[in-house]
Amino acid sequence: MTQTIAPRVRTLVLLLLATTGLLLATAGPASAHAALTGSDPQQGVVVDKAPTQVSLTFSEQVSMSADSVRVLDPKGKPVQNGAPTNLSGTTYALRLHSGLPDGTYTVTYQVVSADSHPVAGAYTFSIGAPSKTSVAVSDETVGGGVVGWLYGFGRYMSYAGFVVLVGGAAFVLACWQRGAGVRAVQRLVVSGWVTLTSATLLLLLLRGSYTGSGKVGDIFDLDLLGQVLQTKTGAALVSRLLLLAAAALFIAVLFGAYEKREDEEKRDLTFGLAVGGVVVSAGLAASWAMSEHASVGLQAGIAMPVDVVHLLAVAAWLGGLTALLVALYKAPAETPVDSAAVRRFSTVAFGSVVALVLTGTYQSWRQLGSWSAFTDTWYGQLLLIKIGLVALLVGIAYISRRWTARLAETVVQGSARAREKERVAAGGAKKGSVSAGDGGSAGGAGGDAKKGGGAKAGGTKGGGGTSKRDAQLARQRAAVDVARQKRERDADPNRFGLRRSVLAEAGVAVVLLAVTTVLTQTEPGRTEEEAKAATSSSSSSSSDATGAVTLTMPFDTGGEDGKGVVTVDLDPARVGANEMHVYVQRPNGRAFDIPEVKIAFTLESQKIGPLPVVPDHITTGHWSANGVQIPVAGDWEVAATVRTSDIDQTTVSKNAQIG
Repeated sequence: MTQTIAPRVRTLVLLLLATTGLLLATAGPASAHAALTGSDPQQGVVVDKAPTQVSLTFSEQVSMSADSVRVLDPKGKPVQNGAPTNLSGTTYALRLHSGLPDGTYTVTYQVVSADSHPVAGAYTFSIGAPSKTSVAVSDETVGGGVVGWLYGFGRYMSYAGFVVLVGGAAFVLACWQRGAGVRAVQRLVVSGWVTLTSATLLLLLLRGSYTGSGKVGDIFDLDLLGQVLQTKTGAALVSRLLLLAAAALFIAVLFGAYEKREDEEKRDLTFGLAVGGVVVSAGLAASWAMSEHASVGLQAGIAMPVDVVHLLAVAAWLGGLTALLVALYKAPAETPVDSAAVRRFSTVAFGSVVALVLTGTYQSWRQLGSWSAFTDTWYGQLLLIKIGLVALLVGIAYISRRWTARLAETVVQGSARAREKERVAAGGAKKGSVSAGDGGSAGGAGGDAKKGGGAKAGGTKGGGGTSKRDAQLARQRAAVDVARQKRERDADPNRFGLRRSVLAEAGVAVVLLAVTTVLTQTEPGRTEEEAKAATSSSSSSSSDATGAVTLTMPFDTGGEDGKGVVTVDLDPARVGANEMHVYVQRPNGRAFDIPEVKIAFTLESQKIGPLPVVPDHITTGHWSANGVQIPVAGDWEVAATVRTSDIDQTTVSKNAQIG
């Protein structure tokens, strides 16, 4: 049994690394939590005269620098005048040079949302008439590359360190106080502190580059670091470091003065450590709650304390589970983790699960806003995976509780048998002493004298060697006894079953933590749906003063990165020649390119069509065609065929009154 411990621990570590790498690799580069919900001029519109400013409206407040928003002419030259300003609430404006010539202009933005995540995007509008543009906007301008991956990994490690630190210490104080003297448990809690501290420092260094250029060389830019320290996220990271200094003192007392106290003295110190530990743990949890999802949006005043409770419950459950796993595999034979400690942890875990269900339900309602968001948004799909993992973890925990009950019964029976053996042995010793009482004195004296003489004769010559040999034999006997006790302990089928179920719990917990980390970097479903609604309302089928028609059609080709929205603008939507613009966006409103877009017009009532049109690519997510001929007026079906890969394509359509 003991030979299988190391491979299992290695397997768990490999699972952790593999799951982390997979989820972080598929999480996407920039998880925009603030979405662009409106603009003036609007995306794709053609205005008669040059505007004096460009305004952008986001779903929440954002942080901007002097060059966060740029407006580029068809040749790629900036035409903005000064820095963006906040008009009101979530609307920001940027003044433009006067007398701008006709042509297509590109608006790019790169900001930081109020929940600390970078947001980037671009769109075009035209003055007078559309034109070719030399501006090529990359879809991965922020939060991607090596820096983005490192930042995501740092976030995962910070959560993992927090869980192990808080949960391990709570397990010792609340469930198994003898564990304060077990080296393996001490190393586990200290490793949690080291991991969280290192990850926090890494995030602090990466932050400036992550929300800015994304260059590795900017990681150690002191000017960027100074700017980060003035932001909400920077203040939260610094506060976390200060709290970790207090956590280091807590650990020193827990594994130092506390471990050396007697049981009665420990009771007095336990209360003080518990209060201090809760304060420090709540402060660490608040460093996330006050700077990320919970701090913005609906009911932020309620959401932040709920988020703190949620994080503490996760740490108590998963961190305590990790400490229990280490105790079951690594605790010395003389201080094994007992069934009482496992039962106490089971009670703590049950309370944590109840807290997770309550706080998680509130968070889900707050971040999703509708049942459809569970399946229609990436955040909702990840949340469903998380719920499934929690349910699986609870199921395995139920099996662990059954093994704990069986182990407790075995301990009770073993204790009864041991007491019976001690009683029988005591009775035998009493009889032996009575039968040896008659001749024991004389024989004993004679024997002692003989032994004493032998000792006197040879003691001075070989006494030192005998003492060393006896000490060596004593150590060997002690090692054999320890090995025998471990074999007997490991041979217990109930303990073996408990180990396996706890190991399975820990494996699922690793995956659950990785999914949770990706979830915190994903745009909430409520925000994504609000952005869709805003885009739909601003570009839905309508007619303006010039008679232009705009059709917005969601699509899903079924392949990777196959979801989006295609918008078709037809101006002036009259019989004869028309100008057509096609825009392709992701569900969150960001423009992106696909291999092919084709449009077809069909007038079913008069059996005309389909009339195919293949527009020219203008810039990222923008295609156009001039001279699109509509032969007669009527209710035309406008079909858009979009291809997102070599094999993935779909056709969506809407009807519009043209002419």
